[in-house]
Amino acid sequence: MNLTIETITKRFNGKAAVDQVHLDIPQGQLVGIIGRSGAGKSTLLRLINRLIEPTQGRVIFGASEITKLRGRRLLAWRARCGMIFQQFNLVKRLDVLTNVLIGRLSYHATLPSLFKQFSMRERAMAVQALERVEILDQALKRVDTLSGGQQQRVAIARALVQQPELILADEPIASLDLRSSAMVMDTLKKINQEDGITIIASLHNLATARNYCHRIIGMSNGRIVFDGSPAQLTAEAVCAVYGVEQAREELEEDPVYIPEKIALQPMMESAVSYS
Repeated sequence: MNLTIETITKRFNGKAAVDQVHLDIPQGQLVGIIGRSGAGKSTLLRLINRLIEPTQGRVIFGASEITKLRGRRLLAWRARCGMIFQQFNLVKRLDVLTNVLIGRLSYHATLPSLFKQFSMRERAMAVQALERVEILDQALKRVDTLSGGQQQRVAIARALVQQPELILADEPIASLDLRSSAMVMDTLKKINQEDGITIIASLHNLATARNYCHRIIGMSNGRIVFDGSPAQLTAEAVCAVYGVEQAREELEEDPVYIPEKIALQPMMESAVSYS
């Protein structure tokens, strides 16, 4: 199903964190959202999942207007829309398998869930999800004994057992080392390719977005300032997204942009001299 965001806006104390954003995202895309801290990336994801309410605008997924959902229908949407967080949001004192099964809570009454009364089918789903993210051998360990990268893969497995139609990942690799980051992004890419699930990830690293995503959306001050393929993300566009100073850092040592960096150098030096 396609995701449509129509002029969505969110204001906090009168200031727009997301400002008149419009997007059409076809099913099956792997989309990266880039931008400086405070650009509105995380707020936009939370608006899609209805973790926060929009000030105005609409979110539509398939035939459902998500911004109108209430009660059980809203809970059902959150089950259809898997969410992966930077800090994993796992229950650290529980084992890995139980943490994955928590992804099935929206399908249960509260009391049976408290006693881990999950069906054999659900346990099989959890085992299969752990196998897909290559961490089944850790299933019975307490989750707080795992590395950050392993915990994030547990969080992805938890999202998978929700049987989602859309996955939102909010800075899923921001706290991970390079090797763990690659494993997490490889896992998300594999899910996107094999299951055809739309994945939208806010990413702090430009190179990661360029290497993994079909489409890149650049945000600045709550607005979209770039929307295109990785090939269309020129050094000039990077400057529009990050501002000159941070763009210089993002472009550093990236061979893709070396010719453009040379051409843009006078513009960068001029911008710095007037700041």
